[in-house]
Amino acid sequence: MVTFMHWLVPKFIYKIYEKKLKSEIKEGNVPEHIGIILDGNRRASRKLGIVYELGYELGAEKLEKVLDWIWDLGVKVVSCWIFSTDNFSRDKKQVDIIMNLAKSKLIQIREDPRIHKNKVSIKVLGRLSMLPKEIQEEIELTESATKEYNNYRLNICMAYGGRAEIVDALKRIINESKEGNLSDEEINEELINKYLYTNGLPDPELIIRTSGEERLSGFLLWQSAYSEYYFAEVNWPLFRKIDLWRAIRTYQRRQRRFGE
Repeated sequence: MVTFMHWLVPKFIYKIYEKKLKSEIKEGNVPEHIGIILDGNRRASRKLGIVYELGYELGAEKLEKVLDWIWDLGVKVVSCWIFSTDNFSRDKKQVDIIMNLAKSKLIQIREDPRIHKNKVSIKVLGRLSMLPKEIQEEIELTESATKEYNNYRLNICMAYGGRAEIVDALKRIINESKEGNLSDEEINEELINKYLYTNGLPDPELIIRTSGEERLSGFLLWQSAYSEYYFAEVNWPLFRKIDLWRAIRTYQRRQRRFGE
C-alpha cells in the first residue's frame, strides 16, 4: 500500500500542475509557428537501458503525441528537425535505421485519420536529393495526399541544414538574375524569403530544443532572427506535456520587441 501511494500521489500532483499550466497558456498568446529540434534520442536510450534503435522509435512515437498537444492549442504551423545534412556523416547502420524508420512513418502519417480529419498539409524540407530514392518517393506520395489541406501545416525537416537552405535560395536567385527575370534592385529580404524552403509561412515565434543543448545548430537560421528560444533539459523521447506547456508559458512571459 505504501508503494502504491508513493506512486499515486506524485502522479496526481503532476496532473493538477499540468492542468493548471494549460489553463494559464490558453488565456495567453499562443504561437502561430513552433519549431522543434528533436534532440537526445540516443541519450534517452542510454538512460532507459535500451538499444538506440528503440530510442529512435520512442522519439518518433513521442512526436505523434506532441503534435496532438500542439494542435489542441491551435498552433497552425509546426517545423520539426529530425535529420540534418551533417547527420549523413554518422555510422551507416545508424543512418539506415533512421531512414527505414522515416520511410515507415511517412507511410503511417499519410494514412493517419487525424491528419485528414484536421486537414494537415505535410511538407518535407531539405536537400531531398540526398535522401534514398525510396524515401523521396514516399515524400512525394505523402505531400500529394495532403496538398489540398490548409488548416494546419507540418514541416518535417530532413536532410536539412540552415546554411544549405540559404545557399539553395541564393543559387535560385542568381539563376533568375542571369536569365533576366530579376534585377539587383529587386533583391531584398522579402524576395529571399520567397526562395526559402518555408516560402509563404510565418517565421517561428518559438523554437524548442530538447536534451539540454543550448544552440540552434543551423535550424531555420534566416527565419529565427526574432524567434524566442526554449532549451529543455529533458531528452526528446522523455518530453512531457508540462515541458511543452512550460516552453509556451516562458514564451508568453517574454517581451518581444523586434528591435524596437
